[in-house]
Amino acid sequence: MLIRPLDPVNDLDAVIDFYHHTADYWLMVGGRLPGAQKASDFFTDGPPGCDPLASARLGLFLKDELSGLAELSFGFPEVDAAYLGLMLLGTTARGLGHGTAFSSHVEDLARRAGAPRLYLAVLQANPRGRAFWTREGYVSAGLSRVDNSNGLEHVIIRLVKLL
Repeated sequence: MLIRPLDPVNDLDAVIDFYHHTADYWLMVGGRLPGAQKASDFFTDGPPGCDPLASARLGLFLKDELSGLAELSFGFPEVDAAYLGLMLLGTTARGLGHGTAFSSHVEDLARRAGAPRLYLAVLQANPRGRAFWTREGYVSAGLSRVDNSNGLEHVIIRLVKLL
């Protein structure tokens, strides 16, 4: 297993391909498969007020194949906090301990940046995802909201872990 920063030019095709292989997640989140623009946006999207250039955009590789993505931003929802906007494993990488290793890597990056807390959001419609994050030590931050931007009435729950 290799975890490394992703490049928006050299790794874009791999991200596009990865998005196609994680259709189950994208259908749950948005009700449709993402296109090339969504993959391109991975390299620039982030939470409000965060500098996209300061974010970490990481790939987890198994046998030279992109098998996981993570986006870590700094300065949201608090100035000194870190926010994991996305961490997604491909179907062939799930259930094998790679999520824990990837999560630990992300947490180490946040710690080295001086963040005392790492936040993330999970959909109520994703109980396996929430169970994973709970096993990793995340707890409710006491904040949730309903998002109907895709017409799916998602309840989004914010979780936090003290680093």
